Amino acid sequence: MTAIRVLLADDQAVVRRGLRTILEAEPDMEIVGEAADGVEAVALAHRRAAHVVLMDIRMPRMDGLAATRLLAHPATGEPIDVLVVTTFDLDEIVFAALRAGAAGFLLKSAEPDALVAAVRTVAGGQGLISPEVTRRLISEFASSAPQPHADSRIDALTPREREVLMLMARGLSNADVGRELVLESSTVKKHVANVLSKLDLRSRAQAVVFAYEHGLARPGS
Repeated sequence: MTAIRVLLADDQAVVRRGLRTILEAEPDMEIVGEAADGVEAVALAHRRAAHVVLMDIRMPRMDGLAATRLLAHPATGEPIDVLVVTTFDLDEIVFAALRAGAAGFLLKSAEPDALVAAVRTVAGGQGLISPEVTRRLISEFASSAPQPHADSRIDALTPREREVLMLMARGLSNADVGRELVLESSTVKKHVANVLSKLDLRSRAQAVVFAYEHGLARPGS
């Protein structure tokens, strides 16, 4: 089994130490480096061939948003998955990080088990938005999002794929979507993969942002 190669990017040494302690205890994870700023994070992620970068937002020299764009945006050619580990005080920057290509985000207050699961989920190519913060983020995003605009990629979605996208935008997991639409897990995964492929997105986190930016979903819908 190939270990998940994780890079820790945070300007606080105590935070990096805590993350390292949690993740190093997992047999399928390897910490390949630590970075105290965005410049170092970008360089080390490529040099150490990281699979996942745990990225803080507020860092010196280069913040996590700029670093995420350089690492995870599809335009990089060979993007590296970024999991933003954040607090609630920078919501707008978190949204920007998701647009920049981040696979998802997690609260710094998350339980160790949730952190481990998040790294595995992102490494598996699924991406995530922490369930306990989805409602808050949707509310914040909806109040600051630009007016919905047309996008020809939406026309490529089947009616079922649109349903799946809107349920994803509500923060539902694949299992929840399956229960809601009475579908097998394998079928849900196929629909999610089709949605991401047709919309040219890398993760379900970006799918949530896309749905609200394009008026396909609204708070309370």
